[in-house]
Amino acid sequence: MSSSFLVIGSGLAGLSFALRASELGRVVVLTKRNLGDSNSDHAQGGVAAVLSLEDDFDSHITDTLRLGGGLGDSGAIELMVRKGPEAIRRLIELGVEFDESNNSFDLGKEGGHSRRRVAHVGDQTGHAIQEVMIERVLENGNISVVDNSVATDLLMGEGHCLGVRALDVAGGKLTNYHSRYTVLATGGVGQLYSRTSNPIGATGDGIAMAWWAGAELSDMEFVQFHPTILNTGSSPFFLISETVRGEGGILRNSRGEAFMENIHPQRDLAPRDIVSRAIVEEQRTGPVFLDIRHRDGEFLQERFPAIYTRCLENGFRMESDLIPVSPAAHYMCGGVVTNVHGETNIPGLLAFGECARTGVHGANRMASNSLLECITFTDVAFERIPIEVTPPRPEPELDMSVETPQAREVSVLRSHLQDLMWDYVGIHRSESKLGQALVELKEIEERAEVMHNQGLSLDLVELSSMVNVARLITIAALTRKESRGTHSIDEYPETDDGNWLRHITFKGTSVEIREHVDTKNR
Repeated sequence: MSSSFLVIGSGLAGLSFALRASELGRVVVLTKRNLGDSNSDHAQGGVAAVLSLEDDFDSHITDTLRLGGGLGDSGAIELMVRKGPEAIRRLIELGVEFDESNNSFDLGKEGGHSRRRVAHVGDQTGHAIQEVMIERVLENGNISVVDNSVATDLLMGEGHCLGVRALDVAGGKLTNYHSRYTVLATGGVGQLYSRTSNPIGATGDGIAMAWWAGAELSDMEFVQFHPTILNTGSSPFFLISETVRGEGGILRNSRGEAFMENIHPQRDLAPRDIVSRAIVEEQRTGPVFLDIRHRDGEFLQERFPAIYTRCLENGFRMESDLIPVSPAAHYMCGGVVTNVHGETNIPGLLAFGECARTGVHGANRMASNSLLECITFTDVAFERIPIEVTPPRPEPELDMSVETPQAREVSVLRSHLQDLMWDYVGIHRSESKLGQALVELKEIEERAEVMHNQGLSLDLVELSSMVNVARLITIAALTRKESRGTHSIDEYPETDDGNWLRHITFKGTSVEIREHVDTKNR
């Protein structure tokens, strides 16, 4: 199958790009489960943008740079922030109805933000946006959606990306998809950890495929952990949005103390890495709770309908009960290195959203900048794409049936990898644990390779992606001899700007430590 544009992934970044690209040529969207299965759909908080007279671009830029721990790119950040209001207008034009108060946006406040600037749709902003985007995509005659199809490899020719090879999950057949532009919008890596807010498909497939093909990856050690998931059930855990703390929610330890007061000036709305580590420390002596009991039930049900309902289903009334919370893996700050146009070092290959490393997050992402990043950079990409894009000449079709390996062993290996990453490459790290993780990851990889030679399945493709991305995260964490942002290591507890204001970059088997260069100052 040939097209002008091939989009891998159906979150906000992928669908946003597809809608814009449909004006220039034929678009095929591959999604390994269905259009509704993405991290974007699970995003509760909202979209950060300067939308009130009490806010300004400089403040949003400054907040984002501060959260990035010195490794954010101010040029990319400024571009994203200044395009924020335009991004919100585009979503409204597509049909998204953001909450309003007194004929203006009802703006929320989240961790790291100095102002109220988060536009939202209740507490299900991502879901509301995705519903609109999916509707627009399905009614677009220039976009074809292929679901239940997982990309396994990038098709390469003379250093260019020519498309992907994908496994039809239901039919068990491999198919080649050729395209002028191949777009990775495959999301994050939360499923590498046993405790995560991410859906089951967040296994780092796009990052792994790009690395195999020779794309540059950077900042892989910076995995963000969200401080507050509902501490019941099993992974993926239900997220208790940061906006609950933005409306006055207080974190309390088992003794009832509001412990964040003594840790950071922004208290419960401190950066996520700081709050997550503080909660883990408190959990050494007992459970941690979120307290929003000072707000009445009517307000809570109206502002947080989904969260209120889920808490109630688990036996907790937000207006009268303490809510048990705990951190969980949430967001990959690094990924495939791109410029602001989404271009990678491989011609014909673009990347957007969580799988891309644009430079706007640095060592830690600020809340609700992720959906903003998805929209703004997919728009900017079209400054460099020709007005009309013709598809490549049709290539001979690949139609190869594959055997399915044993599902139970794949599941056992996946669980082992998730436990390993949570215990050894999680919120608190040490050189000995990271070293042990590499040893055990090698064993998992060897067992996965044996099964790969026997057949192929969605679960095995995901496991292969997971083990490779897990190894890159672990190597990067072991390489960085300091603590910065989301990366905290026992042997080097301090941030060392003198030696480590740098990025750890992978290209194939090589690892390079590069000085931080701000594009605005080039």
